[in-house]
Amino acid sequence: MSTIHPLEYLAQQLLGKQLHALEPEETHVLEKIHQHRPVSRDAADVSDQMATVGERLSDRVAAIGGSWGFIVGFSLVLLGWMLLNTDVLQHFGLAFDPYPYIFLNLMLSTLAAVQAPIIMMSQNRQAAKDRLAASLDFEVNLRAELEIMRVHEKIDQLILARLDQVLARLPEKPARD
Repeated sequence: MSTIHPLEYLAQQLLGKQLHALEPEETHVLEKIHQHRPVSRDAADVSDQMATVGERLSDRVAAIGGSWGFIVGFSLVLLGWMLLNTDVLQHFGLAFDPYPYIFLNLMLSTLAAVQAPIIMMSQNRQAAKDRLAASLDFEVNLRAELEIMRVHEKIDQLILARLDQVLARLPEKPARD
């Protein structure tokens, strides 16, 4: 007689599916049940472990570029550039980018052209983190549901066993003619 694999048994018993027909999340949950290990994981930690250097860099650029500190600092740099090239350096005849600030416009266009895709990369990574969090939440919810089903089954078995004990102790009634 062949023995059934524990995961195959759990798949049949708890999910009513063959092991090969399970989704990866379902298989992961059954493995953790079999190992008696928790299934919950922090989505941010899992995402950070899988992140490449470029993804982490795009997150930092987006965090800096999307802050009030950046806006205020960049506004001060722009104001300084304009004052320097309009009043200070022009007074000495050394203005390298006088009004209409063509070089400044080129630099701003270049910054926007580089910064926009980097911020979009960061947004894509955040969307991937959200999908990962939803997947991990599904695993935890599935594990909780399956464990509740197992507890119900154990309680039902205990109740039936207790009923059998009670019935075994009852005196038998004589048959009526």
